[in-house]
Amino acid sequence: MAALFLGLNVNAARMDMVDVSNNNGYMSTAEYVSMRNEFGVKAVTVKISEGGTYKDPYAASNIANVQAAGLYVNGYHFARYATKAQATAEADFAGRTAKAAGLPIGAVLATDVEAEEQNNQSKATNDRNNAAFMQEIQKFGYRADIYTSGSWANNKMTIKRKTGWVAGYPFVPAGKQWYTNNNAWQWSGSAHFRISYGGFDVSQLYTDYYTAGQKSTVKPTNKNAVKANNHATNKHIYKAAASAKWVKEKKTYTLKTSINLRAGVSTSSSLLAILPAGTTVKTDHAIIQGGYRWVRQPRFNGYGYLATGPASNTLEYVKSGATHTYYTVKSGDSWWTIAQRNGLSMTTLASQNGKSIYTTIYPGQRLVVR
Repeated sequence: MAALFLGLNVNAARMDMVDVSNNNGYMSTAEYVSMRNEFGVKAVTVKISEGGTYKDPYAASNIANVQAAGLYVNGYHFARYATKAQATAEADFAGRTAKAAGLPIGAVLATDVEAEEQNNQSKATNDRNNAAFMQEIQKFGYRADIYTSGSWANNKMTIKRKTGWVAGYPFVPAGKQWYTNNNAWQWSGSAHFRISYGGFDVSQLYTDYYTAGQKSTVKPTNKNAVKANNHATNKHIYKAAASAKWVKEKKTYTLKTSINLRAGVSTSSSLLAILPAGTTVKTDHAIIQGGYRWVRQPRFNGYGYLATGPASNTLEYVKSGATHTYYTVKSGDSWWTIAQRNGLSMTTLASQNGKSIYTTIYPGQRLVVR
């Protein structure tokens, strides 16, 4: 145990950068100030767009409030492209959307490459498409980069030294840092901040690329709080990972929504397949890890892993014939507030009701939440 805490002090990952999107809801300037002063956050990367049509509704307010808090601001686009032409079109859409939302010239506008569209392509095709996106995005005055998972980096696409923002967790603080040759390492998807609701993606920066190409001038006002909060976050995430144990769970389920089948117990693991609603799934083990409850599905060539819901054990799939629990929409409700209240992702909540997160909901409407 002494060695563990020695490693924690020496190798603790920093919360240099946070990324936010519509999934986090409205974020105030005060929240970003707290992140800076109490947790040592230097930069925030804001979701701008997805595919060729979706504009994050919170992008403009996030950009303005991050800047008001004195932090560096960047953006990212969730890629859906599968061809060079689509990549160029999405970059054009992302660039125009970023400008309209107020993302300053010179900021990074990264392409987030982790979707099934890219999983179905060769490495050469992904490299070609990513290069097309980044070349086009620079025409808007933004600097380009690629975000992807550790399992995809240099497997599904090339991530060169001194480039890239790579996700890989859970972080084990007694071990060495990961992806030190890249711009940034996202080491947790479940960090918590004092006055902000829910879990956040946090990253450690190894270069100055995400701080406007210059040494960061962001200074926290409470260095003791930064040190203590950083230590507590690392310790919490390590303990959650270390305490996770597989338990036997031989069950047969019928999916009530489509679910990603992954190669490992992480949302950053490569995608094996997307199992559609109605699929019968037989599992043999379960574990709570990385903020999700996972089950293991034996396959002819090994195992597949499905995230069934957050650590509260709320399931994204149910046994055949299970009854549903409904929620009646009230004035002021949104997909996000209802999903958070019921321990679901917005996508899951919408999908299990046969809708998308862009569908308008109305007071009095009944939604399936269990």
